[in-house]
Amino acid sequence: MTRLLGLAAVAILAFGLSAVALTSAGPAWSHATLVSSSPADGEQVPVPPSRVSATFNEPMQTQFAAMTLIGPDGGQYGAGEPTVDDTVISVAVRPGGPAGDYTANYRATSADGHVVSGSWTFRVLAAAPTTDNPAPTVPPDTPAPTDTTGGGDTSADGGTPVWPFVAVATAVVAAGALWAVRRQS
Repeated sequence: MTRLLGLAAVAILAFGLSAVALTSAGPAWSHATLVSSSPADGEQVPVPPSRVSATFNEPMQTQFAAMTLIGPDGGQYGAGEPTVDDTVISVAVRPGGPAGDYTANYRATSADGHVVSGSWTFRVLAAAPTTDNPAPTVPPDTPAPTDTTGGGDTSADGGTPVWPFVAVATAVVAAGALWAVRRQS
């Protein structure tokens, strides 16, 4: 009977520690979300902006950030590499874009290691006045990101996923339970 009570106590302790580990790590499991964009989703702007940006609810890693701007003609109107400034990812816009619907696509890794991607659209009412209008370049076979978020476990800039800590805590509790049971027998 004592052995059964000891085993029950260990099981309750293991369950309690697992519950504490899972509930206390809740905020670390949240994903970064897009909170605003410039231009805003669905906004109509008089001429193409000089830059598009996405603002998130938490800091983003500078590595692996990607942002593209696809024009109404299917051309790529993003100029250069995207920049990351804390919670904002942005990319310059090539001058001379035509009027029409533009789609801004992003894919980035938040500080906690989760990959987020998505897109938004805006409409340019008139082409930018320019003396030369270079033909847009279309990247070959480049799929556009989708509006999904996923759990990535890469963390190259200080972000650490929580799951390894939960796994270690579970293993320690299981080893302690096994040791307690074997010690009593």
